[in-house]
Amino acid sequence: MASFVIPNTEGEIKIVYAMATPSPAKSMGEPGITPLSPSHIQVPSGPSFVVVVAIDFGTTSSGYAYAFTKEPECIHTMRRWEGGDPGVSNQKTPTTILLTPDRKFHSFGYAARDFYHDLDPSESKQWLYLEKFKMKLHTTANLSTETDIQAANGKRVKALDIFAYALAFFKEQALKELSDQTGGDFDNNDVRWVITVPAIWKMPAKQFMREAAYKSGLVTRDNPEQLIIALEPEAASIYCRKLRLHQMIDLGTRTTQNGHSPTDNVGGQMTPAKEHGRRNRQSRTFMVENVIGELWSELEEGDRYVVVDCGGGTVDLTVHQIRLPEGHLKELYKASGGPYGSIGIDYEFEKLLCKIFGQDFVDQFKVKRPAAWVDLMIAFESRKRAAAPDRTNPLNINLPFSFIDYYKKFRGHSVEHALRKSNVDFVKWSSQGMLRMNPDAMNALFKPTIDHIIQHLNELFERPEVSNIKFLFLVGGFAESPLLQQAVQVMLQGRSRIIIPHDVGLTILKGAVLFGLDPSIIKVRRSPLTYGVGVLNRFVEGKHPPEKLLVKDGTRWCTDVLDTFIVADQSVALGELVKRSYTPARPAQQVIVIHVYCSERENAAFISEPGVRKCGTLRLDVSGTESGAARREIQTLMQFGDTEIRAMAVDVATQRTVRASIDFLSH
Repeated sequence: MASFVIPNTEGEIKIVYAMATPSPAKSMGEPGITPLSPSHIQVPSGPSFVVVVAIDFGTTSSGYAYAFTKEPECIHTMRRWEGGDPGVSNQKTPTTILLTPDRKFHSFGYAARDFYHDLDPSESKQWLYLEKFKMKLHTTANLSTETDIQAANGKRVKALDIFAYALAFFKEQALKELSDQTGGDFDNNDVRWVITVPAIWKMPAKQFMREAAYKSGLVTRDNPEQLIIALEPEAASIYCRKLRLHQMIDLGTRTTQNGHSPTDNVGGQMTPAKEHGRRNRQSRTFMVENVIGELWSELEEGDRYVVVDCGGGTVDLTVHQIRLPEGHLKELYKASGGPYGSIGIDYEFEKLLCKIFGQDFVDQFKVKRPAAWVDLMIAFESRKRAAAPDRTNPLNINLPFSFIDYYKKFRGHSVEHALRKSNVDFVKWSSQGMLRMNPDAMNALFKPTIDHIIQHLNELFERPEVSNIKFLFLVGGFAESPLLQQAVQVMLQGRSRIIIPHDVGLTILKGAVLFGLDPSIIKVRRSPLTYGVGVLNRFVEGKHPPEKLLVKDGTRWCTDVLDTFIVADQSVALGELVKRSYTPARPAQQVIVIHVYCSERENAAFISEPGVRKCGTLRLDVSGTESGAARREIQTLMQFGDTEIRAMAVDVATQRTVRASIDFLSH
């Protein structure tokens, strides 16, 4: 324990200590430090880049887009992918990955799926095929670099390896394309990378993505500024600002112009978008005019809008407010939502199959014929996209031959017999070897997922900070669903205009490129956590709990106090620096240690409270540097507002600096 402490001008004394329970500070022998008023120091600015490449790493599909900083108005989406599915546009590739039997990377996307599909069933059991694995980062409570995920054959692999393989694949593809464009070997150091993540992800999941990027060689730890982790709805929001009237569908005005009720026309409204998509499929370059779109120019200072990002895995709701004159964005209410993406419909379909053919059969079939199972889900995917509120004719889903064959061996009777015997309404057997689903049966598969989304929207719109919403932007791949569009329209009842951009599945990708070109466009976020350092304060009778009392050299201290830098849900300007200064408690001190803590609670007062955890350490070596100043000044800076939190300590006399990234993955 420190035997010398120096009071600051207010007479209050603070010493920073490390954590150990039950009273973290009492058991520590590290010398402390105490506050001073900070002097001004300059923080250096980051490097410049030739091109911005954004990767949209989705639950069901992924892709990349890029723009050269000299031509920021031209956003190029990636080259055509090999392969593709009937009824599904392939501007992105499926988020599927295949590893060889000895766990080496083999292929990604359509290539992985097609190769896996063509393997002999006895051989395919040895290969590791993974899909929809991004959700693991959202659903794992104690996410760490050791977290593993299960391949289709039941074997487990480290999640970090899989994410790193995927990012390395995108790096290779993008650099290859950039080299072809520029006619030489393109240097990775000239690229600023942007990876998009859901806003509702907790900090460990966001950090996990950065760790995977380091492991993949996308960027190095020495140059963290080369990678920006962007929030998906924010990226969508940035792109929506640029939308011209011909680049979107306004659900509200379409219906009133044609004099129909909302339900009549919503399914048909996607057709202009589909036509537009077809015409544009050949060109992969989007011109983003350097103007604010007409829609956006209707927004005035303080106007609010909601971005509803409906992806494969999650649905993210964010409320933004406009700040003029530059039209910067401010996050009004912290992101909400949940795991209600379109894969929920796939799970409902699987439940339906279990009801008809038995859970035991479905589980067995997935393990024994994994490639055929993938085939069945691909067949379902294209029919899922054909579901619409006004549809009257049935949807046919091809059952793979091996499903029919394996079922007969497993049960001793036919698939047709199972369908007749099951009391599942609306699903029949067609003689062409298909499951024939009445539209009501398909709509029933959508219902649980859409109900969740609508319930979340209802809760959001009931909040006081979410009144007078001018626009609701519906983005993400699932936003293409006419069933979802209709449900949102019915729920809003004209309270906001619903806007759906053309190429809605690429909205986030294009916005992420724009964000990489100008990260300062998002001005204010809500801090998801409270951050601070553990200090020692003068003990005040009646204010401080008696068990926190520590007497040292006749002075009465309160231990374990959390000295907060910023509290949960507080508005934080992007890149905002919170600065504190300290001085060594003992003049002869060789090492200064500052520990950073975080908590989801706004009012955490002590570092020993439940839910408060250590998330970073700054260790500054001051040995061998004698300072002439009466008191050596150590500045501590924490930078907030980016998706990562960075901390730094500077010995002002010598400019010796240490940095630490806040670590949410070690337990």
